[in-house]
Amino acid sequence: MVEKKSILCGLDEAGRGPLAGPVCAAAVILPDDFPFYILDDSKILKPAEREFAKIAISQKAIAWGIGWASAAEIDEINIHNATLLAMKRAFCSMEAMLTSPGKTSDEPNFNSKEELALRNIRAVADGLFVPDIPVPCEALVKADSKVPAVMAASILAKTARDRLMEHYSIFYPEYGYEKHKGYPTKAHREAIRRHGPSPIQRMSFRVT
Repeated sequence: MVEKKSILCGLDEAGRGPLAGPVCAAAVILPDDFPFYILDDSKILKPAEREFAKIAISQKAIAWGIGWASAAEIDEINIHNATLLAMKRAFCSMEAMLTSPGKTSDEPNFNSKEELALRNIRAVADGLFVPDIPVPCEALVKADSKVPAVMAASILAKTARDRLMEHYSIFYPEYGYEKHKGYPTKAHREAIRRHGPSPIQRMSFRVT
């Protein structure tokens, strides 16, 4: 009996280290004919390359999803648990895309969670830990530079979070979120000392 080929879902996050804003995660399933040469660790790609890859992923992926955990949730349950929660939410969003009706005839037709399980989906999450999701999941350090589906997830997560932080900069221009995206740069730390915490500040993170 020939073993059924598993379908791989890649999971990764962006925004563990910032002092402000949410952590974002993405889940991606890529087709075999995806142009994998455009992928890499999102931190290595140039902004224009990330945007190009993001468009290709969103258009060509079998399914993808984005998940978030807010600054308030990070403060409440810590960044580790919030990251895993964001991954779980990203997987649920991706799963909803898989099981939603209205797909074209050349796309997989997943009509139920039971059918989803029959498709033999497995996941790889970047890092040392795995989220609580209803499929087998493996943690792999540096997966965002080794596994194409995880590379794709890292790209979607980073571009989504960067865009949100640029949006926040419109409301809180004194913090410069459009430049540092909430990461602990010297300018960001100084802005917090000068203006106090912003409404999206992670209060459980040390500024100094």
